[in-house]
Parts: sequence; C-alpha cells; structure tokens
Amino acid sequence: MNHVNDDALVFMDELSDDQLNDINKHQPGWRVMIIDDDPDVHSATMFALGNLEIQNRPLNFLHAYSATEAREILSHETNIAVILLDVVMEQEDAGLTLVNYVRKTLGLHDVRIILRTGQPGYAPEIDAIRDYDINDYKTKSELTRTKLYTTVTSAIRSYEQICAITANQRGLELIVNASTELMSQKGLQNFATGILQQIAILLGRKVEGLICSSGENDESNKVDQFTVIAGSHSFISYVEHDIARNGNSELREILQQSLDLRSNVFASKGSVLYFDNVGQRNICVFLQTQINELDKRLLDVFCSNVAVGLSNIMLTSKLHKFAYFDPLTGLANRLRLLQTLNETLSAPIKDKSVLSLIDIDHFAETNDALGHQFGDMLLCAVANRLLNHFGTACHLARVGGDTFALLGNEYLVCPENIAQVFHHPFNVDQQDVQLSSTIGLVRLGNYDGGSSDALKDTNIALKRAKSHQRSSYTYFTVDMGVEIRERVRMMHALRAAFENERLFVVYQPQIDMRTGRAIGAEALLRWKTEDGQFVPPDQFIPIAEYSGLIVDIGEWVLRSACFELMELHALGFTDFKMAVNVSQAQFSHPLFLQSLERALNDTQAPAQCVELEITESMAMTDPELLIQTLQHIKRLGAQVSIDDFGTGFSSLSHLQKLNVDKLKIDRAFVNEISDKSGEGSIAKMIVQLSQSLNIKVIAEGVETEHQADTLLSFGCHLAQGYLYARPLAKADLRAWIANN
Repeated sequence: MNHVNDDALVFMDELSDDQLNDINKHQPGWRVMIIDDDPDVHSATMFALGNLEIQNRPLNFLHAYSATEAREILSHETNIAVILLDVVMEQEDAGLTLVNYVRKTLGLHDVRIILRTGQPGYAPEIDAIRDYDINDYKTKSELTRTKLYTTVTSAIRSYEQICAITANQRGLELIVNASTELMSQKGLQNFATGILQQIAILLGRKVEGLICSSGENDESNKVDQFTVIAGSHSFISYVEHDIARNGNSELREILQQSLDLRSNVFASKGSVLYFDNVGQRNICVFLQTQINELDKRLLDVFCSNVAVGLSNIMLTSKLHKFAYFDPLTGLANRLRLLQTLNETLSAPIKDKSVLSLIDIDHFAETNDALGHQFGDMLLCAVANRLLNHFGTACHLARVGGDTFALLGNEYLVCPENIAQVFHHPFNVDQQDVQLSSTIGLVRLGNYDGGSSDALKDTNIALKRAKSHQRSSYTYFTVDMGVEIRERVRMMHALRAAFENERLFVVYQPQIDMRTGRAIGAEALLRWKTEDGQFVPPDQFIPIAEYSGLIVDIGEWVLRSACFELMELHALGFTDFKMAVNVSQAQFSHPLFLQSLERALNDTQAPAQCVELEITESMAMTDPELLIQTLQHIKRLGAQVSIDDFGTGFSSLSHLQKLNVDKLKIDRAFVNEISDKSGEGSIAKMIVQLSQSLNIKVIAEGVETEHQADTLLSFGCHLAQGYLYARPLAKADLRAWIANN
C-alpha cells in the first residue's frame, strides 16, 4: 500500500499531478455516508473529518441511522465515495446484509465500504470480506482522528482509482477477479504466492519475483532482516530465508530503497511494491521486470485492494496463533490439545496412549513470594525442560496457570518418567528452585468418551491426587467419573428445582415435654422431583453448599419461615417461635446480615421469635468472626442455637464467648437412650453443661416415651421428634397446633 502522502493516481496520461489537483479544486466534495444507529458516532465522525480536505476536495456527509434508512438513501443517491458502516445494528448481521444489498442488489461496486464495530470480539469471516468487497475493517476504539482520516483517505483514493479505471475501461475486471481469488487463499504463504500469480495475470506476462516481510513490530527497517515468504520459480530457493543470505546485491539495494522511501519503486532492473505496516509488519514485493506507466497505475490500484487482504490474512494468522498457542511458553494451549486429543482418539495409537495433567505443587506461593515475572520465567523453564525431556514423541500443552498436559505413548507418559523432569532444581534468574508436581492420568485404550471428556476425567484424577497427597499421582477410574458427574447432575437439577419452585418448606413442631404444648417449630427444606420422588436432604444440602446455591436457597427458606411465623401469630399463636438452619456458606457470606435484616423488615416477624441454628463445626471454624456476627444478630434481637451439639470439638471457653441461647442435643445421643441398657450419658452431660451455663437445651430425634421420660429426668424439657410429630406442611402444622 502506498504511503498516505503519495500523489493521487490518474489513468489519463495527458494529466499531470498538478493538473489533477487544479481540477480537483473545482470538483464537488467527496460524498461520505455514515451508517450507524448511534448518533454520537455520527457526531464524532463529523467532528473528526468535517473540516478536512482530501486531495483539495472537501467531504460531504450523508447520514443513516439504520440499515432500512440506508437502503432508502442508497436507492436514489449516487456518487458516494465511502460508506462508514456499523457491523451490528438492528441485528448482528445487519451490516453485512446491507453490504450484500449494496453490492449485489444495487450493483454499487465502486463505493468503498469501511466496516466499523464497537464489539472487538466480533469480526466478519474471511469469506464475507472476500464476497462483499469490504475495503477495511476497524474497531471504533482504534479509529482515532488521525487513523480515521488515514483510513478514509486511503478509501477515497481507492475509490478514485477504481472510478478512473472504470472510466478508462481498463483493468477493473482483472483487479476485482484477482482480489477475489486472493481472498480465498488461506495462510500468509499461500496468499503471498497468489499475489505473484495475480500480478502476472494483471500484467499479461510471466513475471519472476518474490515477497519478503519484516519481523513483527520490527522498526529497524533494514532489508537484510527481512524474510522471504514466497517466490516464483527463479527465487524459490530464497523462500524462508533472510534476504541477507543471498548474494544478490542489486536486489537488496532496490528493496532497501523502497524501505527508505516507504513507497513503490520502479527501476529499469526491477520494481518493488511497498506495503506499509500491514499487520504490524512491512512487506515488499520484488518484480524482476520493467513496468510501464499504465501498468504502474494498475499495480497501484491492485496494491490498494491487496493491502486489505494482507491485513486480514495477517490478522487471521495472529488470531490462529492466539487461538491455539500459549503466548507465554509458546506451547499448544487447551484448544489445540483438544484437537490433537480428538485425532488420537480416532486413530489406532489410541490403544497405547495416555493423557496426563501435570500440576506444579505450591506454585501460587512461589508466585506470590517471588513475583509474577519470576513465576512466568519459572513456567517457561518448566516448559522448556518438558520439551527437551519428551521431545517430539509426545504432545505438550499448557492448559492452565501452572498446569501442563502431556499426551503420548504409555511407556513415555507415566508418573516415573514425568517425575524425572523435576529431579533437579530449575535455575531461574540465577536462583535454584526445586519443584515437584502432582499428576492425574487417563489411559485412553478403552476410553469411550470424546476429547473434552478425557480432559475432564484427567482433571478429576488430578484433583483426587491433590486431595490425597501432593507430589503423588492418580489414574482415572470409572467410579471417579460417576461420582463427579452425579454431583454435577444433581447440582443442575437442584438449581432447576429451585427456579421452578419444586423446593418447599415443612415444619417440625418443638414441644415442652412437661405440658405437651407446642412452643415452636423448625423449618426444614424438602425437594420433590417432577416424578414425585423425594430427594433426601443429606444428599442435596451438601450439593447446595458446594455450588454456593445454598446462599439463595437459605435466604428463601428464612423468608418463608418468617412469613409462616407471622401467619401463625395472626391466628393467635403469639408465643410461637420459628427455628431456621443456617449453613456455613450462608452464614459466612458477606451479605448474610443484610439478608437477615431484610427478611425481618419485609415480613415484620418479631426478631425474638426467630431462632437461627448453626452447627457446632461452624462455631469452631473462625470463632472470632463468628462472635462478631453473633453479636450483630443479638443486637437485632434474634435467638441463636447450636445444632448437633456434642458431635464437634467445642471448647467451653469458646462456648461461653459465643453467648448462644440454646443447645440442641444431636439425635445420635438421644438414640443411645434405649429401653434396654442405654443410659444416654452424653445427653445427660450436655443437659448439665447447659444448666451450668444457663443455656436452654432441646433434644432432637425423640421417638419413644422412654427417651422422653429419661430426658425429662435429666432436666431437658424441650424436644422434637416423631414421638410428637413428623415435619408438617403449613396447613397441617396449623391444624396440629390447634389440636395440641
């Protein structure tokens, strides 16, 4: 692509550049159409370009705020030079659909179209760019005033050149055909080879030449550092080598001249077409032939179109690299590994193949202690040693922060062989760092799943190894997969059940055994599936806690219990209390206290009639944080009890600090009170402890009269259990209370 300061091209031999500029002064302005559903984009574009001239001609603007409005304007307006088109308007493909309408329905092939998008992740496919003859594609954020002016200037020059060709009835069909053909090429080398072929067709004769490129972001502009990426028959030996390696001084001289001038060079012994900063590289095309004035102009137009294709090919190559390779280590990434793994699973080598995941032990601590830059160097050192150790016999990838994948023959990919990589320290930044790894492996011989499943199962094996012991290894077994997948299945089913209101709350009455009178109830969560089956709470509650869903479910249960409490009070049971279980995940959530206050305020439930049950293990997890939270709860007026007391390892000092209102004797200790020999000594001890601390005590799981009498003899007056009532639905609870 010519430098933006080059003179405009003409196809009328009798006109000089000065004459053309004089004519342009008296020509109407260039018509630029802005199509975008955002009025601010129109304003910003006008502000950036409104007072500028291109080739001594001002810019005149047309505006459309939708694809429909644009179609109406384009149907009767003519001589539009450039369309600045938003890709995404009414629909995601509104822009490309409009391009198709402009090119095919209206037959407007001269107008230059510049696609703009505010969504960087969205890009048209290569075939769309090829089929619709799109002049350029930019994100709105990268179109600064200077870049916008440069882009529009380039487009207008391209428009002027194409119009000139059309007016002179020369070369247009060849150029369009060449551009279309080039856009169908995949890969930079194929595209470069296609450029040489199309130039020969355009000039109507055989032309020897080559195409060379600078390194990415290379600012030295020295031709000796350029690499040949394509060449015709005479220059085929130059391909993939630096220009400096050949002895052709005349070739290097004319190429350097083009680089210094940053423009095309046409000389008697050869010509150079210069493409400036295409995909952050400079590209030169050397042609071993003389070029006449008319062909120069044809090549200028050809280059203007090809520059867009080159930019897109370079972008595609870069995106391909980003998509399939890790930018830090240069190894394949997860996506590339999945492709390779898929090929392995469908090939005979599957029977002897093993996939492993190698996780660096305690890498996070090293990263935090020595810095992320050091951590990156350490990861590169591990990658290099793995490459050197396994060579090309295995496929190596980096699939996570400090996790590498290794795929290959079972005799190579085995724990003993992998462990050898970590026998010696890694020298990084003049420091020796000793590392170890934990490994998960899957034998693919009898594996029935796909590549994604194999990688997931290897990760399951890795997690199992990490949970047992660091620096160990675990091979995946079917049982591991069943366990994990059942957990995931239940997690999704539980979320769906919650969203579709298939969870419900039941209430188990709590009794004063001295009078038989109900003093309150415990709210209990239940799950009934669509087929009428009940899922036991001990199965789905851990899943809810593991997934974090317990926070939302717990708040819903709390609010439901408070609403029911208010209904019971309205029926005249004004002394009735409601106990609600609070899980550790819910209790430790930073918004728990806010949700509690919101539930009390929204339902108007009296706080002194609401009792929160926490487990003994929760009380011991972070006693200081628990004390602060409990103090806040007490200030609200709510009650707190410790559920399942006696199953954990609470110390008396912590118990005194917690200032709880009630202890609940676990059903396991109540069950020890049998009609035969069980005396319930632990239950008796808990009752005595509560009496000494002046704390209420309640027993759960009371099922026999003997258990009730024994607990009463200990001094425990409160209980709940099947002896009195099973958990009841709301209507049944109200009837039960009325009868008792």
